[in-house]
Amino acid sequence: MVCGGFTCSKNALCSLNVVYMLVGLLLIGVAAWGKGFGLVSSIHIIGGVIAVGVFLLLIAIVGLIGAIHHHQVMLFFYMVILFIVFLFQFGVSCSCLAMNRGQQEGLLQSAWGMLNNKTKIDLEDQLDCCGLLNITGSTEQFDVDFQNCHAPCRNGRNCSSCGEMMLNHATEALKILGGVGLFFSFSEILGVWLAVRYRNQKDPRANPSAFL
Repeated sequence: MVCGGFTCSKNALCSLNVVYMLVGLLLIGVAAWGKGFGLVSSIHIIGGVIAVGVFLLLIAIVGLIGAIHHHQVMLFFYMVILFIVFLFQFGVSCSCLAMNRGQQEGLLQSAWGMLNNKTKIDLEDQLDCCGLLNITGSTEQFDVDFQNCHAPCRNGRNCSSCGEMMLNHATEALKILGGVGLFFSFSEILGVWLAVRYRNQKDPRANPSAFL
């Protein structure tokens, strides 16, 4: 059977979904590891990463079962959901690559506002910084975050703002994030194409008169 036939499409689709399953398990494992070692204490961040991992794992299982059994309905829902995920991920990846510094600051301020106090304190301790942006060592300009800060640098009263430290690496991080997102988005459109191709092929071992 030449590549492009029924068997080749089936094996390629199964292999792709096995990779998705491994990525989903990896996300769940990394989130659990980060929580276990105290690297991330926010239940929202941990829950979000685990939710993404579980979602990807479930989609991969649906695709794998559909590919093994050549199940028309499961393959249909698999390719529709995967195409929606592709559109969303492609848009987010392009946004990451096109984001300028002003937009990065706005996004950072929004994300900082959603963090609880414990997560902010943990982040300040790990980065050895205080507050988000526009923080100085002057007592007249302390803001709430700076007053609640317990980072080691505060003893010397020369703390940098966490926002400045994160923005210094934000451009590189966004490029990496956008590049990885684009890579996976094209793997998802490959999965959609394989699912459509495989779904419309006849199983050579099945009844030749069977309707697909």
